[in-house]
This record gives sequence, structure tokens and C-alpha cells, in this order.
Amino acid sequence: MTEAYIYDAIRTPRGKGRKDGALHEVTSLRLSAQTLNALKDRNNLSGHAVEDVIWGNVTQVMEQGGCLARSAVLASDLDERIPGLAINRFCASGMEAVNLAANQVKGGAGMAYIAGGVEMMGRVAMGSDGAAIAVDPSIAMEQYFVPQGISADIIATEYGFTRDEADQLAVASQQRAEKAWKEGRFKNSVITITDQNGLTILDHDEYMRPQTDMQSLGSLSPAFQAMGEVMPGFDKVAMLKYPHLEKINHIHHAGNSSGIVDGAAAVLIGNKEFGEKYGLKPRARIRANAKIGTDPTIMLTGPVPVTEKILAENGMTINDIDLFEVNEAFAAVVMRFMQAFDVDHDKVNVNGGSIAMGHPLGATGAMIIGTLLDELERADKEVGLATLCIASGMGAATIIERV
Repeated sequence: MTEAYIYDAIRTPRGKGRKDGALHEVTSLRLSAQTLNALKDRNNLSGHAVEDVIWGNVTQVMEQGGCLARSAVLASDLDERIPGLAINRFCASGMEAVNLAANQVKGGAGMAYIAGGVEMMGRVAMGSDGAAIAVDPSIAMEQYFVPQGISADIIATEYGFTRDEADQLAVASQQRAEKAWKEGRFKNSVITITDQNGLTILDHDEYMRPQTDMQSLGSLSPAFQAMGEVMPGFDKVAMLKYPHLEKINHIHHAGNSSGIVDGAAAVLIGNKEFGEKYGLKPRARIRANAKIGTDPTIMLTGPVPVTEKILAENGMTINDIDLFEVNEAFAAVVMRFMQAFDVDHDKVNVNGGSIAMGHPLGATGAMIIGTLLDELERADKEVGLATLCIASGMGAATIIERV
């Protein structure tokens, strides 16, 4: 089978996802087009250079609807003969775009693809698509639906994680992200977003709060306690599914959960012949990818079984992995991953994660693959695994290996 290589990976800075954020006036289309242009220019691509653009985004309504991938191609400097495919696997949409592209290359369906995603959470509100899993009683009640924050608190309760442990992980994420920016660890992958006159709009992750400490986090109230215990009483729903839990321990809040932000990311994937044609050197090969379905109520445990699956399918063990990127959707997600595999935090999210920098849903999966690749190169490591939990109970993972 043909090998699929990563030739380049870029991302935008992550904006605050609010009306006062730097990217608020930038549309999903424009941010996507700028990202595609940056990838094209960096790699001197011309003509029908890639077979397709596979673009993930979660809330596919309004400006993010109507096959945004194709609109982004037409709004960019890419050749109009390149089509576009918009996909949605919730938080793993960007990763699934990369995995689909890699599998297409491996199967011989074209020499190269651009894959990634976008989410403008400050412009297109999360949940505004009216997802059936949340609003249709015929499935929501049958599957014991609860909001993700409640799911994260169920994980904390089930696996014995305390609020202090969650806050310590959050502080570490902020400190690591600040150090990564100060040391220029993102300088080769983060592009600058400009206005129509070429003036800089944003060139750094805007959401970070490096002053965060245990004391400041301690002043925050649990974000999901009221909806769990009072109205609409989701804790009762959860305990119908998990009757052994006498009470849900609500430990998550704004400071130890991922931030609502804007952002986009793109990865250039191709076979050996593509690199030779354009004079490009591959940076890594996509060794494997996997996806899995999990319990839809607790919802966010997917990184554990999907990692077990991808390792087993490829004859590997957890000790074969040098570095991990586990999306920090909520602190308990990462803590459960480290607990399940007895992995030291020194190998996980070494440059911070979504708690510090934010989680632009459709883009994050591609972002963490790029971050993992950069860190493997910087630290002179060989093999890395990126994984995300996914809404409604799924998991996705990708293993990359430097070449």
C-alpha cells in the first residue's frame, strides 16, 4: 500500500471567540481561505496540485453551512478544479479530515490532499444546528443524554478525580502554553491573520491566561452543578444510567475546561511522488488512524478505547509512543487517559492544550496533529499519538512517525 506523508501543517492563532475578540469580524470562509492560501504559498503549489480539500467543521449552519470546504477553495487562490468536502465528526472533525485524506492517498485515490478544519465559535454558536442527539426526545431520552460538562463530571466521579487535581492540570496547561510561546515553539506553524490591507489582525493565541494559578481557579464556581442538581436536573438522568453513583462530583469550571475560540488548521498530505513533483520533503508518515464508538452518556472516554484499538491493530504498545496529544476538552478527559495507560504527564500535551489556548471544534484535531509533529521534531522524538474525545460517544486517534 502507498505511504501517506505529512508535508506541512499550519494553523491560525486561536481567537477569543467573543465579540471583543480579534477574529470576530473574520468569517469562517475568509479564515479558511487565508489558511489554504498560506499552505499553498509555503509549498509553492500550483494548478490542480491536490485531489481534494477535506474540511471539518461542527456547526454546519449559516456561514459554516453549504459545503464550506468548496466555498473556501473558490475564495482562496487554489485552482477551481480542486473540489471540497465538508465533514463533521464533532470535535474530531479536523482529525477525521486528515485521516480520510491519508487513507485516500494510501488507497491510490490521488497524489495529495489538503485536510483540516475551521470553527468560528464566536460567530456561529455551538448547538445552533439543533442536533438531534440533544433536542429530539426520541433519541435524547433513550440514550440518557446529558451535556458534555456533566459527562466530564461523571468521569471525575467514576474515576476518583478531585477538583484540585483538575485545577493543577489546568495551571500546567497555561504554564506550558506560555513557555511554548515564549520559546517560539509555534513559530513555524502559526500563521498571521491579516485584513484586506495586509495589516495584522492576530498573530498569537488570544485566549491564554498565563497568570492562572490555583488560587484564581479556586474562586470559580462549578460550571455544570446547577444544570445537574437543579434544573433541568441532568444528574438524575445520569444516575438512571449509572445507579452505582450516589452523587455527581462537579469539579469542572471555565478554568479547567476548554475555551470557546475561533481558529482553523490545514495539513498537506501526499504520497512520495507528490513530494518529488513539487520538491517537497516529507516530515512524517501517517502510520495509522482509528475511530470508535463509546457510551453516549459519559461520552468523553473515547481516547482510551480508541488508543487501545489503534495500538492493537498495529502491533504496538503504549511504550512505543514517545509523545501524546490528548485534547483537553475537560481536565478529567486527560487525567483518565493518563490513568488508564499509566502515562506520565511529561509526555502528554507538553506545550499546553485546549484549556489554555482554546478548542475551535472543527479545527482542533488537525491542530494537535501539527503540534505533535512540531514537538517530535523539536525534541528529536520519533513516534507520536494524537487523540480526541468526541460528542455523543466516540473517539479518534492518529499515529505519526517522523521520516
